[in-house]
Amino acid sequence: MRLLKPRLAPRAGRTPFRALPLIALVVAGAVISLGTVVPAAAATSRVDLNVLVVTDGNPWVEGIHKQLVSEGVPTTVVDLTSSNRATLTASFLADALADGTPHGHFEGVVLPNDAPSQLSAAELSALTGYEQAYHVRQVDSYVWPGANTGLSTPSWTGSLDATTATASSSARTDAFRYLNGPVPFEGTAGGSGSYGALATPVPDNPTTGSHFEPFLTETVPGTSTQGVLAGVYTSGGRQQLVLTFAYNYDQQQFRLLAHGIVDWVTRGVHLGYWRNYFSAHIDDLFNANSRWSQSGKCTPGEGDCAAGVPDTTPIRMAASDVTDTVNWQQQNGYTLDFLFNAGPGVEYQQEQGGDDPLSDALLANKNSFRWVNHTYDHPFLGCVQDFSVIPWRCQTDASGAIEYVDQPTISSQITQNIQFAQANGLPFRPNELVAGEHSGTVMLPQQPDDNPNFLAALSADNIQWLGVDASRESGQRQIASALGTPRHPVNVFYNVSTQADEVSEYNWLYTSKANGGSGNCEANPATTTCIAPLDPNTAWSSYVLPLQVRITLGYVLSNDPRPFFMHQSNLTDDKLALQTLTGILSTYRTWFTADTPVVNQTLTDSGTVLQQQAGWQHAQNTGSATGYIQGGVVTLQGTSGTAVPVTVPAGTTVAGGATFGAAYGGEQSANTTLGATATALTLPTNVFGTVADSTPTGPGAELASYAKGSPHDVRRDGDAIVITDPTGTHVLPKLAGAPEEQLHIGDHHHNPYNAVPKAPAKK
Repeated sequence: MRLLKPRLAPRAGRTPFRALPLIALVVAGAVISLGTVVPAAAATSRVDLNVLVVTDGNPWVEGIHKQLVSEGVPTTVVDLTSSNRATLTASFLADALADGTPHGHFEGVVLPNDAPSQLSAAELSALTGYEQAYHVRQVDSYVWPGANTGLSTPSWTGSLDATTATASSSARTDAFRYLNGPVPFEGTAGGSGSYGALATPVPDNPTTGSHFEPFLTETVPGTSTQGVLAGVYTSGGRQQLVLTFAYNYDQQQFRLLAHGIVDWVTRGVHLGYWRNYFSAHIDDLFNANSRWSQSGKCTPGEGDCAAGVPDTTPIRMAASDVTDTVNWQQQNGYTLDFLFNAGPGVEYQQEQGGDDPLSDALLANKNSFRWVNHTYDHPFLGCVQDFSVIPWRCQTDASGAIEYVDQPTISSQITQNIQFAQANGLPFRPNELVAGEHSGTVMLPQQPDDNPNFLAALSADNIQWLGVDASRESGQRQIASALGTPRHPVNVFYNVSTQADEVSEYNWLYTSKANGGSGNCEANPATTTCIAPLDPNTAWSSYVLPLQVRITLGYVLSNDPRPFFMHQSNLTDDKLALQTLTGILSTYRTWFTADTPVVNQTLTDSGTVLQQQAGWQHAQNTGSATGYIQGGVVTLQGTSGTAVPVTVPAGTTVAGGATFGAAYGGEQSANTTLGATATALTLPTNVFGTVADSTPTGPGAELASYAKGSPHDVRRDGDAIVITDPTGTHVLPKLAGAPEEQLHIGDHHHNPYNAVPKAPAKK
């Protein structure tokens, strides 16, 4: 098959946390006034769609708060470490509207534990009364098991690393309906990444209506007994989700549970929108990539090799690799985005007398993939690079001003690729672009500003969505006519096609000089962790691959729509990209139900979601939209034209009876745009202030006892969390720090040395 080439012009220190009390305080038989908490009338009470987060700064409650924010759930935060924090009074929690309607300010409550010591007895009783009156749930982020939370004294405590808990059938018919069951804890057996206590529920008490329903369990070591790690304690007209293990936002086990915690505390009704996004881009199609040299510890052709290092053969897919990739997609129910450089393919075909089996195979299977413009030849489109020094620098004129690649050259690179795609019938969007090496925009330290000629070309060529490198700039911004869409690099390097080469380069990048590495990890301690040298024969399967799967899934499970990218070099030989993608998808599908699939979006759709998320955050900041529940109806109100993300239970309808939103994970959700009048959604059942056992005990109600706090002490020491409980002191050295497995360094995933211009490499 001949490539149809359009006729074109030439190419151009120690911080202590507030301690939890070591001694339980019991207020027995006391009469505690509920103050001015307004009783919730069954049919008329109104509850705002807002979650109260009371934090002491510990990673577990901060993790839940971060999850709420990531989904777009409005929160009010009370910081217990602040001297001027709000006091939890009855009037802070609720009031009455002008017509007398009881008005609850919060639909859910998140606490560090069951009764933080920084809250006074009056605050705790006001909170209890509010939860009873409005049927509002409470999350106890991390507690020591005890009768005050419906559990017995723990029968086992210790590290949970590399163990697998199970979401119970009760959890999976409630807020955790998106899970299949297994909840694996990350780490190695006996490691110091986690700590928890396994206990069993205390017997039910029919007099008080007390019952504990296990949601997350593990077998107590050495027994056949199922111990509880999370569950719901119902007593005295209140419900608490109790968690008995320490965690942070980034840990795998919390990522699996996080949305369920949000869904549980809000009873499945909240502002916000949640999806597990996963789009995979493969860069440099039709092109070739330079190959890593194991002996030279460098990449010949990239300017980082010493004299005398032999050349390596560039990496370019074969036609059979296209067939294998198409088959893989069909077997896995997944579509890749191919980012293409048409120029090298056209040139290769011309040099081979019109024969290029790879180009033939790609075009024959063009409708099996989504295609994105990656420029015609993959040149650097930022400043004019000066390679007389290593690392390179931007060339300057006599006045010292940076010289940039000109606009005609940039526009030619954009339009030639567009015209090639149109001539050959590639399914692509001409307003999408990812420049080679993400060049044209800021690239520190060499290029502190966007190339103004690049910006002009974007506008002239009507580019609306521009892929940028998330390891350089993680947020979305306006770039001339385009909105930037950051892409996550996967540490499967652009210059490798085999497991052996990947491990060799991994060792070079991430080990110390003393261990034979480059020392990059020593030079960049803020972004890189040095590791022990990996076994060249086994490390791909035992370390590198599982790590990339875990890192990638960490983003996927964070409501993060930004796509990921690897390179065409990773689709040939050992097919590292397909191995990685298989690991990601198979692991995900083991954890999540079929009605909670990964959402595989185009670059445009990914950018649109980022835009919607930013717009909703702005709407919250400016107070331009709010929501509440009253009488089984969700009401959305605010400035006309504001887009509001909403999540509701299955069966929720809009005016006229039509189903609201799209189904995902057993619930319904959508972004809805406000009009001139309020928007109303009818829930299948009323969830606040109408259930019989939610009837408030009222002012002057007698609370038989109140156990204040869990009998353990928690403090922070740098990145470490130190937990002291009745079994001893337990140190989790990294729980309060950034996840050390995220080892990306700038642009090491693509042209790590940037020493010479990247010419089209050929086999």
